[in-house]
Amino acid sequence: MPYVMVQIPKTSALTSPAPHSVPTSADVARLAGVSRATVSYVLNNTSAVRISEPTRRRVHQAAKELGYVPHAAARSLRAGHSRMVLMPAPDVPVGPLYSQFFNELQWALSRLDYTVVQYGSVGLQGDEAARAWAELRPVAVLVPGSGLGTEGVAVLKRSGARAVVTLGPDRVEGAHALIMDHHEVGRSAGAHLRARGYRRVGVVVPEDPGLEIFSKPRFEGVRQALSGSDASVTEVSLAYDEEAASQLAARWRSLGLDAVFAYNDEYAMLLMRALQDEGIGIPGDTAVIGADDLMLGRLLRPRLSTVHIDLPSGRELAELVDRAVREPGAPPEAHEVLGATVVHRESS
Repeated sequence: MPYVMVQIPKTSALTSPAPHSVPTSADVARLAGVSRATVSYVLNNTSAVRISEPTRRRVHQAAKELGYVPHAAARSLRAGHSRMVLMPAPDVPVGPLYSQFFNELQWALSRLDYTVVQYGSVGLQGDEAARAWAELRPVAVLVPGSGLGTEGVAVLKRSGARAVVTLGPDRVEGAHALIMDHHEVGRSAGAHLRARGYRRVGVVVPEDPGLEIFSKPRFEGVRQALSGSDASVTEVSLAYDEEAASQLAARWRSLGLDAVFAYNDEYAMLLMRALQDEGIGIPGDTAVIGADDLMLGRLLRPRLSTVHIDLPSGRELAELVDRAVREPGAPPEAHEVLGATVVHRESS
């Protein structure tokens, strides 16, 4: 086999720029004219020590000029635990209402000097997912939805999590719980339609996987509200898709429904447009009510009746997390946090 020699020309080594030294709290202290302890008190929002406002401004300005940020690992060593709050990404589709709630919660936790990390555990469920979360050694974990069991709570606590908080329909032993009972959403919608004189009520049940945790209790809530009356309840399956809505609207008259609870405002808007395209009057032929009280529902014509859902404020939940972190031995708390109120508009 012939060999080919290739001569590689000599090149001068690339000159790397001199690395910049990482600014320290001592640098901030020198520039601000204060002690390192004062820098620590100011940048860690320590409330136990009184620092004058001019001094706080000097420290923050010096840190900004130097590009200094506190070292999270060092701060964790001083505190004896991390300041990371882990929020696993919901394994079900969430709408604007819940997105706003989670954003508010993250802001409130950051104000209490916690670092919020969102974690996407694709393919992992329940206690198996808890083991993946535990590897990050969070000080607290906020678990949306259902699926976490007692073993998962135990795994998280053994890894150092001082607080495990679930947001869902049930309590889990060992965890704090914010109980969200969606039966009340359905009961409110059903009671409204019953009071308005509607007797052939449809309830949209989304085909989207994962939404059963919300749709099933809402459907049962409507049935409970209409129980004992001469009203009937019909389950109406619907995918969140324009073509699916059009196909449903084309056979709507055969269903004989005079009202529909459309699961939430987004499904209600999708269905309303398809029904109107089919020449079905709202509310003349079919009344429609949604849930979540989104602003877009007020812009529709006719304006959309809805169930306004009261969620806990992000500040209240952040305070619960902080309290649980500071008192890890306290008994788990449970709070029912989902309220429902009908907002009557033109569509019903």
